[in-house]
Amino acid sequence: MISSQQPIPSVHIVGRRNSGKTTLVCELVRSLSERGLKVATIKHTHHNHELDTPGKDSWKHRGAGAAGVGILSPHLLAAFVPSERSDSADSGYRQLAAMFSDSDLLLIEGDLHADRIKLEVWRPEVEEPPYAQHDTSIHAVISDAAVDVSQDVWRRSDVSFIVERIKELADV
Repeated sequence: MISSQQPIPSVHIVGRRNSGKTTLVCELVRSLSERGLKVATIKHTHHNHELDTPGKDSWKHRGAGAAGVGILSPHLLAAFVPSERSDSADSGYRQLAAMFSDSDLLLIEGDLHADRIKLEVWRPEVEEPPYAQHDTSIHAVISDAAVDVSQDVWRRSDVSFIVERIKELADV
């Protein structure tokens, strides 16, 4: 288990819209969890939309000026805290990682601009080339199709292989 003083190892699963990122992340979480790892996830979005439910109490609390709002139910908790990304692009990730400090690994869906390990999911049905053709910061491409990239290509159908490579890359 990672101590709360050390950053949680993290891997970004990136790719174009409808490339299969969410499906792969879910498969990875299942497989890594079956191997005894505690995995947390973050879904990154570049869309500026409301995450809280407009009109609900927590939304009203934030509207009234609360610096942060938490929701606690018998089975889940959530926090809505303004993301101050002006000081560092990683500040939101650090805030969320602190909430997941008892996790062994953090899988982040999305965010091509992060300065962390990035794996791209690609399939020809998206009809656009993989980002990895022009983004050398992407470590590997995950696809069952032939892909013209300089990075390693990992077979999408071999989740066990992908899990083992992620464990090596993240040192977990």
